[in-house]
Amino acid sequence: MRRVVLHADDLGMSHGANAAFAELSSFGTITSGSVMVPCPWFAELAAMARADAGLDVGVHLTLTSEMPRYRWRPLTRPSAAAGLTDSDGFFHPDTATVRARAAPEAVEAELRAQVDAALAAGIDVTHLDDHMGTVLAPEFAAAYVRVAAEYRLPPVICPALAAYGGPHNMGGIGETAFARGAALAKAAGFRIFDWIAETDWSGAQPPEAAARALIAGLGLGLSFAALHVTRPGEIEAIDPGAHGIRTSEYAVYRSAEFRNWLGRQGLEVTKMRALREAYQGGEEWTASASG
Repeated sequence: MRRVVLHADDLGMSHGANAAFAELSSFGTITSGSVMVPCPWFAELAAMARADAGLDVGVHLTLTSEMPRYRWRPLTRPSAAAGLTDSDGFFHPDTATVRARAAPEAVEAELRAQVDAALAAGIDVTHLDDHMGTVLAPEFAAAYVRVAAEYRLPPVICPALAAYGGPHNMGGIGETAFARGAALAKAAGFRIFDWIAETDWSGAQPPEAAARALIAGLGLGLSFAALHVTRPGEIEAIDPGAHGIRTSEYAVYRSAEFRNWLGRQGLEVTKMRALREAYQGGEEWTASASG
């Protein structure tokens, strides 16, 4: 069996991401998404989630602020000594800098603050996942799993770097170090994703070919497809380097032809809410298929 969550990342970063998520959730080509709580369009996404109980929304735990002219800050207002921020008080722009400078206890406090803010805003939070892979790094994976267990929310994590589709942010991390986080999640009773696939940021293939290759490449078991669908508009100014990949992916996923093709791929498409309910209900399939 191939079971997959079709997931919209980076909600709250832009109005275009929020609008694409709502549209494609209704259209049937996106099943879940997650919001970046520190970002400027968080309030809009929270209002959308309150108005539509069918939207499946998690927290895209955010420890980086990578856009050069569009920045966001921690909710916890940490001191400079905590290492979470640059000289201007914004999150660092990349995972490597966070790993080198951030105190794990400051990271854990920030993760809790983001989950608390989402819940306080009225979002029925279904899961936790990572922005740019930072919480999956060995320095912070234990905090990630602790927060997930405390709030009884499934974390998105996979057993090995070889199964992770975003290794471009995992430089300098070996398989053994990466696997510790998955072992902690399994010990806490969470279902581990067998595969995490991500938007092809290379632009090497035409958009529809890239989308089909991502789906076709999903192996047996439970997969998480981390997509970045975004309507055109302000994203061109926010992400001048990769806005075309985001908007082209949106165009593919709103195509009836692609939706029909997706329906013929032998996939069982699911939501993160189903994983949350299984975990909280103690159902047997929360045990990892990866062993």
